[in-house]
Amino acid sequence: MTDSFIPAPETQLEMRNALGLFATGVTVVTCNTPRGPLGITVNSFTSVSMDPPLILWCPAKKSARHDALAASHHFALHVMGEDQDDVTRAFARSGEAFDTCDWQASDRDVPLIANCPARFECHIRDRIDAGDHTVIIGHVDRVTTTTATPRVFLAGNWGHFLHADGA
Repeated sequence: MTDSFIPAPETQLEMRNALGLFATGVTVVTCNTPRGPLGITVNSFTSVSMDPPLILWCPAKKSARHDALAASHHFALHVMGEDQDDVTRAFARSGEAFDTCDWQASDRDVPLIANCPARFECHIRDRIDAGDHTVIIGHVDRVTTTTATPRVFLAGNWGHFLHADGA
């Protein structure tokens, strides 16, 4: 069965479901604010450039955390592991869920979550208005990786990747 539609306010659910058919990683973005450490779970993350090293992510403007995250000068984007689901869920609910994880502040006071498969410490290069989101482009200043297995998000569910050989 094939279904086609024109994106419009009355087809937002269908649009969201169609976008959800693209598998993404699960990430938590953290920054420091005048009120203290702040984090948010996001799946709108992608690589932009290798030279210079740039990544982007897109917070929703309707999020209560949007303004603080978009105003920060530095952030860390953490690729979350399959053993960090509780942390990921906690940051989806609350920006102050740091009691659910092992973390420490970087030399720029950015909260760094421990034991993630990958972590990108960045300074903000650009903020671009994009409809109901802001595109934040970060220049990657430091990368940390571990052997942890990353979590995958697809069609509203979390899972993991199986290699073609089943491993």
